[in-house]
Amino acid sequence: MHRKETFVTSDYPLYLDFQQLTQQEDAIALLNHNQAIGTQQGWQQRLQERQVKIVGHQVIPLQSQQEIQPKIDRHKAAIHRTSLSKPVRLALEAELFTPETSFFDYGCGHGSDMKFLARQGFSSSGWDPYYRAYTNLCPAAIVNLGYVINVIETPAERRDALLKAWELTQQVLIVSAQVLIHDTTRGHIAYSDGVISSRNTFQKYYEQEELKLYIDQVLGVDAVPVALGIYFVFRDEAQAQSFRASRFRSRATTPRVRLTTKRFEDYQELLSPLMSFFTERGRLPVGEELSAFAPLLAEFGTIRRAFAVIVQTTNQQEWDVIADKRRQDILVYLALSNFDNPYKHLKFSQFSLPYQIDIKSLFGSYQAAWVAADLMLMNLGRDGFIASCCRNSQVGYLDEQALYVHISALESLETMLRLYEGCASRTIGRLDRVTIIKFHLHKPKITYLFYPKFDLEPHPQLHTAMQVDLRDLQVHYRDYANSDNPPVLHKKNAHVLDEYPLYKKFARLTKQEENWGLLDDRKAIASLKGWQNCLQGHCAELQGHRLVWSKDADPKKIKVLKSRLKGIILKQREFDEKKGSDV
Repeated sequence: MHRKETFVTSDYPLYLDFQQLTQQEDAIALLNHNQAIGTQQGWQQRLQERQVKIVGHQVIPLQSQQEIQPKIDRHKAAIHRTSLSKPVRLALEAELFTPETSFFDYGCGHGSDMKFLARQGFSSSGWDPYYRAYTNLCPAAIVNLGYVINVIETPAERRDALLKAWELTQQVLIVSAQVLIHDTTRGHIAYSDGVISSRNTFQKYYEQEELKLYIDQVLGVDAVPVALGIYFVFRDEAQAQSFRASRFRSRATTPRVRLTTKRFEDYQELLSPLMSFFTERGRLPVGEELSAFAPLLAEFGTIRRAFAVIVQTTNQQEWDVIADKRRQDILVYLALSNFDNPYKHLKFSQFSLPYQIDIKSLFGSYQAAWVAADLMLMNLGRDGFIASCCRNSQVGYLDEQALYVHISALESLETMLRLYEGCASRTIGRLDRVTIIKFHLHKPKITYLFYPKFDLEPHPQLHTAMQVDLRDLQVHYRDYANSDNPPVLHKKNAHVLDEYPLYKKFARLTKQEENWGLLDDRKAIASLKGWQNCLQGHCAELQGHRLVWSKDADPKKIKVLKSRLKGIILKQREFDEKKGSDV
């Protein structure tokens, strides 16, 4: 029998051992042409051909029938950084650091992260077995285990490093490791459950789900995916749930004061915090939360009377929209929690007190909220449901294959699409600095696209793409950084909301390009070279977000094109005038 992990569930005690063995075997093509290895004799012959043997659940290379025991230079894997590492930067951006936060880097290498944080005023230290072996191991609020477990070649020692880092953690442990490296056998030799590089360093390459499963099983936790290969592990379950919930919380704007009254003007300074509170939580404060509004209560007697004064000067419907937004945020989060573990709902006590009050105030009971969330999750599995949501979406750019939405517009999407995207991002994590999210119409997949110069370039080039298959949570990563013909993006205005700061500039360019006929053949202009050929064929070039006639083009051809363009513009003008008169 081969691939034993496929015969058991992921919570089977030896699941990881089975899975790691299969990965080693796949890395050196032991399991190819499986008909030949269906018997003991065939399997032994395959092992002899590859010059390896199986010891326990590990593939061991042979050399003259003796086991190879190479000495690994782990310290060579340490990187000299000129900025914060991505895991620590994401922790900063997530506002996990406060002025009082202490930081410890377990396996700090050259110590770049701790030095950067120390310069920003944080209490920061680190330890490394090669570069800072003299430093004491110190407990800290935030501990970083950054790209450490993937360079330790011994499974037992790797596990020990994870446990020691967790012992030092008071609030949050940041765990990161290399993931999704393809063709790892090229130029490498197989060793243990990873590979040895040409620099004699060891690398254990994880699948994203495998990494989460490993962290969860070793530490007995539910690690939170933040990005590819990066997880946050919280000591306090309520803090973990609050962090998860915050990642699926939509933005809301406090309703504008439309008609001021003397009473509102007299108490505006006292009323403003109440308006902010409702905008943040979609409800009025209750219980212990009222202590922050003592002066307001002294003037009005009750919070409801104070809020009635606010409603008189604003639009009640706008407050109702905010409450509904917060209700949908809770449903998305609860449904995603059920997506991770459909057989066990979170306990009400696992949430922070404010979030518990949110649920009771907006749904009446925890049970009612769960019933609604479960129904939402069930709908996602209906045939054609997501495709229908995409086609009916008022946000994003739709073509025959997918709906494309700029990350800034994600929170404005219809709730079911937000939930669908959350199934990928809560389990796998989004691509770092994602620009566009692609919702596939015909397959249960989501792709995260990174365009580094989305705002600056009229037609930005695709840098990286990360596709998540929601059937098995397999991730496919593609890098276009060194491609001479990467995909390029068109109609940027269609991907963002009307209130996006550069929307008008994007829209003017798109209108101009449509009039010139540049966007007629979408397949031909999908890549950089195709787009360049199209511009050349239309005697056009770009100056920022504006089309101009090419100086090197044939004047006669430009004259013909200008005449054609003039006719298009006149027809469009006539159409607009007729449309206006019909209205």
